[in-house]
This record gives sequence, structure tokens and C-alpha cells, in this order.
Amino acid sequence: MAVNVLRRWGRSTLTTLGVAVGVTTVVALLALTGGLNNSAGDLAHLGRADLGVFQAGLADLTASSLPPSTLTTIQHQSGVAKTTPVQILAGAVAAEPSMLAFGAEASSFLSRRLVIDSGHRFGSDEVMVGSGAAQTLHVHAGQTLAIDGRRLPVAAIYSSGIPLEDSGVVLGLALARQISDRPEALSMVAVSIATGYSEARVKAEIERAVPGAAAIGAPGELERVDTNSRIIHEAAVIVAILALLLGAVVVLNTMAMAVLERAGEFGILAAVGWSPLRIARLLLGESLLLSLVGAGVGLGLGVAAAQLVVGALNVAVFVSPSITLWVLARGLIVGLALGAGGALFATWRVMRVPLIETLGRG
Repeated sequence: MAVNVLRRWGRSTLTTLGVAVGVTTVVALLALTGGLNNSAGDLAHLGRADLGVFQAGLADLTASSLPPSTLTTIQHQSGVAKTTPVQILAGAVAAEPSMLAFGAEASSFLSRRLVIDSGHRFGSDEVMVGSGAAQTLHVHAGQTLAIDGRRLPVAAIYSSGIPLEDSGVVLGLALARQISDRPEALSMVAVSIATGYSEARVKAEIERAVPGAAAIGAPGELERVDTNSRIIHEAAVIVAILALLLGAVVVLNTMAMAVLERAGEFGILAAVGWSPLRIARLLLGESLLLSLVGAGVGLGLGVAAAQLVVGALNVAVFVSPSITLWVLARGLIVGLALGAGGALFATWRVMRVPLIETLGRG
């Protein structure tokens, strides 16, 4: 089997390339969309909140704008234990425009749940920097950081365990609202659910009490609120389908040519007693071997492509590709499926013609 694959290295390379194209695209898109989902999910769980309440129907959750009265309304809903108003500032960190700043009261559960790695909790005109952001910005407690043109003392470096939060900065709510272009509005309300109440029930009550708002818990709910997420997912599906079609065409065309070239060989095998089923197993084995090689190449290229796209778009601070075993497993499944499809097509071509009749060919 391996000898046949190496002997026809040109065809083998094309088959491997077709599989690799499909796998690379699928892995890269799954990693990127997963990373976007994780980042948006982190936004809904700032301060380890159970829910995040945003303005519904937006293209971007960071653009959410809720009237201040929303906070009081949410606080009065059954099952709501604690609330924290949050102001989200995009582009306010001069040294890293893709970094987010979160405005919250010092006494809020969002601020209180931050673990101080160094320094002290912030005052009204100070800022705390997440551990990930501190590494990116190369700042330490006691230095200053430019926020919207203002040099603010860095009171502390903190850790929260939430990647997006650790990649941002936290400052006082009043100061954040001054900096914001929507000083009379809130970006979101973080909600902690009381013991004994289900998330579904509390979400339903909040959305019923606050028309035009959406309460988000699980990352999978983002597409009903964030139209950017929905568009990205739909675009990813279309691109993945096109890539798979391209890969399938390359694999099928290569396998078809391979069958034509090996017609005489298959005739000899049939003459010495090989059954069509045995020949089919040979083709399937060769095709799956090439698929595994192509899938391995595609997995590596897919991971690299996801990282390169994030770097090229300069959003590495906000989005990290989600490279999970499930993402890699789906890429492998795609690679094997392309190979199996090529083998089945080749088998169908072989079975159409009595193999003994091919002895005079090639």
C-alpha cells in the first residue's frame, strides 16, 4: 500500500493537498469562531457574573447602551442577588487600541472578585491592569497608563481567571462614564443569581421587565443578540463549504485519474484472483493513508492560519483562537471523510468495468 502511494507521488501529493485544503480551512474557521464566542462569552461573565444584560439587536456587544433606570429594574426582579453596572470602553487604551477598559464601582462584586497580584485596589482616579494586559503593555503597579489621553496611576495588577477580563483594564465607573461618548448610559449590567433560582427563569423575567434588553448566559446564546457573531458564523459556514467542495473536487479528480492509470494493474489483480471487494479495500486503504497525511498537514496549517489571521487583524488582545481537541477531531474527521469519499468514487469507477477486460490497457 505504502509502496503504491510513494510510487505515484504526483497523484499522492495532489490528493494530500486536496485533503489539506479542506482541513486547514475548517480548523482555522472553527478555531476563530470558537475564540470569538469565548471572548463574547467572557464579556457576559465579567466579574464571574451569571448573566450579562445588554442592549439587544446590536452588531457589537461593546456598543451596548442601556438607560440607568435598567439597573433598578433588574435589581427588583426575583432571583437577582447582586448587580453591577459596567461601562465598556473600546479603543480607550492608547498603547493598545484593541484592548477593552471596564468601568465599575470599587465596591461592586466585579471589582471585589479580582485577585490583586501586586499593588492595592483602585481609587477614583486610578486604574487596575489585568495580568495579561500588564504583560502586553509592560506596566507594573505604581506606573501610569494613558486612558483616553489621561495619564492614570496603575494601582494594581489583578487576575480574575477570565481571559478577556485579564486582558483588559478596570477603572472607576464614574471616570469611565466621563470618558465614554454615552455618559448617561450603561454598557451592561452584570447579574449574580440567587441560590435556588434557575438561569432560564431569571433571564426570562429580566427580558420581560426590560424591553429591548437581552440577558446572556451561555456563549451559544450570543448569535441572537450580537449580529456580528451571527454574520461571522454564517460566513464561516459558507467559506468552509466552498473549501470542502474544492478539496473534494481535487481528491475526486485525482482518484479518477489514478483509476484510469492503474486500469491494467487492476486487471492483473483480478486475473490472479483478487475480488472487486479486495481491490476496493486496497483503494480505501491507500486513500485513507493519504487522508491521514493530508489531515496532519491541514491540522498544523489550520492552527497556524488561525494565529496568523488574529495577528494580521491586530485583535490578539481581544480574541485567542480556540484550539481544542474537538476542533482538531472535527478537522481529522473532515480529512478522513474526503479520503473515504475519494476511495468510494474510485471503487465505483473500478466496479463499472469488468476488470479482466482492462488487461490490454495501460
